[in-house]
Amino acid sequence: MSGNRIGLAEKKSTLDWIDKGRLITGGGNMESRPSLAGGLSFISLAEVIQILGGNGCTGSLKISSRYSPTPGYIYFLNGDPVHATCSGSKGVQAIHDLFGWSEGKFEFRDGRVNVGRTVRGNRMQIVLDALRMLDEGKIQRVGPSKSDPSDGFGYGNVRSIPVVKGPLPDYMYIVQEERFTDGAQIVQEGTYGNWIWVVLEGRVDITKETEQGPVPIARLGEGCFIGTLLSLLHGVNRRTATATAVGDVHLGLLDTLRLSGEYASLSNLFKGVLLSLTSRLFKITDRTVGLLMSQAVAGLLNESETTLIDRHMLETGIYTIREGQTWVVSQAQRGYLPLCTLTERDVFGRVPFLDIGHEPNSASVASQENLRIEELDAEALNREYENLSETFKSLVHNVGSCIAETTRIACRS
Repeated sequence: MSGNRIGLAEKKSTLDWIDKGRLITGGGNMESRPSLAGGLSFISLAEVIQILGGNGCTGSLKISSRYSPTPGYIYFLNGDPVHATCSGSKGVQAIHDLFGWSEGKFEFRDGRVNVGRTVRGNRMQIVLDALRMLDEGKIQRVGPSKSDPSDGFGYGNVRSIPVVKGPLPDYMYIVQEERFTDGAQIVQEGTYGNWIWVVLEGRVDITKETEQGPVPIARLGEGCFIGTLLSLLHGVNRRTATATAVGDVHLGLLDTLRLSGEYASLSNLFKGVLLSLTSRLFKITDRTVGLLMSQAVAGLLNESETTLIDRHMLETGIYTIREGQTWVVSQAQRGYLPLCTLTERDVFGRVPFLDIGHEPNSASVASQENLRIEELDAEALNREYENLSETFKSLVHNVGSCIAETTRIACRS
């Protein structure tokens, strides 16, 4: 079995990847064969969108099903969906409708697209909204009836927490494979260790311990990591959550020595951004647990007393805090819901290489009067990101996906 992430950018070579009954082809031209193809029974639409988005692909994705008389189409520009059609609907609505197709085939053909733009906004937020709507029964399911209890779990006011997935890493970064049976504890909160695993098959529940017992905060699927970028730093790493196998789980132990060497070669600027994003994940996780445990939303900021940073700034730049603090906030019925506090050396704004599901599209940033910030070189950050290995890129994207999904839970609690 090959665990390589699909490199769609390298079009001169042809890659055939067969895994668990799915065939994915890369390379060739638009007339002869698709650049990416497979079945929705093995790869979900969410995974396909993540793959195309992570590779910055431009082209058209055709989705066909024997349960629909006409195929659906999603058009991508530099990894972002810009137009979609499905049985008379178009735009974001068409993408949401296609998430209801549980059976079918997809084909992506790379090439220039000539369509009007009907889809705008955050790619990851579109995916997460579709998964939420699917879970709530707001999207019609097309295909054979299918029920899988491992596809999500709930707590409190949140009926279901869907599985977070990602692209599989390059298999050369895996030094050992391990298997766990249902209910086995992989990592315990409060213990220490610098190991990072990637989920090759199965599901893993991530929970936080509270006085009222464990609270679920995520369910990880194939391509997700157990462990964070902090595991690559020299020193003792305390585990902040418990990881438990759901059914039989197949994990790959990553070569952290190799990844640590890659991290050490990064500029201080890039390291600072990564550490800030990891810190934000910890903060939003703690905030989400607090909201899940309480009966009422506390700590709302009054709109009339809150100063928001100009949206145009958030859309066009990335900034680091030199003095003062800010709050990442989400619009609530009676004010702004603080999601996390950002302090000195933290970053906010548009991360050029990552969609974290916060500002500028799905959250705002509230500031204090004594805030001093500095704009970072987004182009330099993006160039450095492009030079990372695909496995390291997947680690970074895993942080963004977990921030976005944890925030969705916080806002629904």
